[in-house]
Amino acid sequence: MNFLYRIILKLHNIYLEFIQKIYLKICIAKGLKVGKDVRFVEVPQFGTEPFLIEIGDQTTFSNNVRFVNHDGGQNALHFLDKYKDVRTFGRIKIGNQCLIGADTIIMPGVEMQDNCILGAGSILTTSMPSGTVYAGVPAKFICTLEEYGDKLLANNVMYPRELEKDRPKLDAYIKENLPHTYKPVKQPTPLP
Repeated sequence: MNFLYRIILKLHNIYLEFIQKIYLKICIAKGLKVGKDVRFVEVPQFGTEPFLIEIGDQTTFSNNVRFVNHDGGQNALHFLDKYKDVRTFGRIKIGNQCLIGADTIIMPGVEMQDNCILGAGSILTTSMPSGTVYAGVPAKFICTLEEYGDKLLANNVMYPRELEKDRPKLDAYIKENLPHTYKPVKQPTPLP
């Protein structure tokens, strides 16, 4: 049964990768600009106007990233004469060496400059200056890239680097040696 499960899972993943590659090629043919060495854990949803999106070099996309390059809310206003001609579109530009976390939405008119991180689950409604980390709904400034790196170093998980060549051994090592420590509970701020 386990063998059959693995075969089905492998076929499913091959199918998804094939569909994503075709979708990406279609979006590029429609005008999507993708830089060199861009990494897709999963190809994002580029919306109906992929020609309004530009992605810089060496940027990484996690899974379930979505671009919104127009405001569909305008459709609710078209029955009023004053708003019958409202049309809103916006370009989206992602700089070099950025990381876009899982389950994020990038809204129209937004620019992420170089070396930025957008945290998982965020909705980006404003542009990000170079070297910053934003997260939340809507995404807000969290820290600089260097401050984020310092936080990671403070909580670094050490393991023998040679294990990276053998993922099952690395997984076993981490499972056995990673301490069972968790982030502390944050006490709510009392209401005035």
